[in-house]
Amino acid sequence: MQHRVTLKSIQAFEAAARLSSFSLAADELFVTPSAVSHQIKLLEEQLSVRLFHRMHRTVILTDSGRRYAEEIGAAFARIDKATRDIGRVAKSDILTLHSTPSFATQWLMPRLARFSALHPDIDLRLNASNDPVDLTREAVDIDLRYGARRLQPAGTMVLDLPTETIVPLCSPTLLEGEHPIRTVADLRHHTLIHSEGCLVGWRDFMRLHRKTPIDISRGPRFDRSFMAISAATDGGGVCLESLLLVQRELETGRLVAPFGFDGLKVNGYTLNLLKSCADLPKVRSFQDWLFAELDRS
Repeated sequence: MQHRVTLKSIQAFEAAARLSSFSLAADELFVTPSAVSHQIKLLEEQLSVRLFHRMHRTVILTDSGRRYAEEIGAAFARIDKATRDIGRVAKSDILTLHSTPSFATQWLMPRLARFSALHPDIDLRLNASNDPVDLTREAVDIDLRYGARRLQPAGTMVLDLPTETIVPLCSPTLLEGEHPIRTVADLRHHTLIHSEGCLVGWRDFMRLHRKTPIDISRGPRFDRSFMAISAATDGGGVCLESLLLVQRELETGRLVAPFGFDGLKVNGYTLNLLKSCADLPKVRSFQDWLFAELDRS
C-alpha cells in the first residue's frame, strides 16, 4: 500500500462521502463527475482498500470508507476552522510583553496606543507581575524587569533602560496648610510613604540630609510603586518615587516635587529578550519604539 496519497484525491473523496454523490461532489469542486470518479479510484488503488460500493446512479460508503471519511472529514473541518479564524485576525503578528505591574500601569499603558498606531499589524498582549519570566520556556517575547540583575539562561539579552531619578513627591495640598512643605525639615510633620519595591528608600534619601533628623520608621508601606504613588496623589503623605513613573501625575498637577527634580539616581529597569528573537520585526519595532519613548520622557 502506498501511504502517500494526493490531496486532490482526498478532496474528491471527502466531498463525495459527505454528499453521497460523485455528481454533487463534482459540482462543488468545479470538475466533471468522471474526474471525481477517477480521483477516488486512484485513492482506492493507493490505499488498496475499496471505499465505495458503486451502484446504479448512487454510491454507498463501505465500512472502511465510512471510518476513513470520519477521520478525513474531521481534518477538513479543522482546516476550515483554522482558515476562518485566521481570516478574523486583522493583525499579522502578536507581540507578548511581560512587565512589572508599576511600570505597566504608570508608564507603559498610557503610551501603548501610540505604538499600536505606528504598528497596526502588531497585536499586543501584556501580562504584569513581579515574577521574572523564563523566556526559554514561556511564550513571552519581551520581559521588562525591575531590580537587581539575576543570572539569566544562556541566549538571553539584557538591555538597561535609562537611569531613573528618585525624588520626594506629594499632593499639592501638602504645600499649604498648617505645615507647608518648604524644606526637608518640614517632612517631620508629614507621613512618609514607603515603597518597598523601590531600589532606594527614605534611608538613602536621608543620608543626603544627615543634619535633618527625621523619623523614617513610621508610615504606610506598599510593595508596588503604583500603590505608593496613588496614596501620595490622594494626599496620604509624601512618597519617594521615580520621576519616570509619575509623568502623568506631574503633568496634570496631581503630584508635585517639593524639592525639585534633582534626586537619587538608579538603574532599575531592564529589557530582556532572547538573542534568537532579537531581529524579529515585531521585537525590533517595540525595542526601538520603547527607547525612543524613554528618550522623549
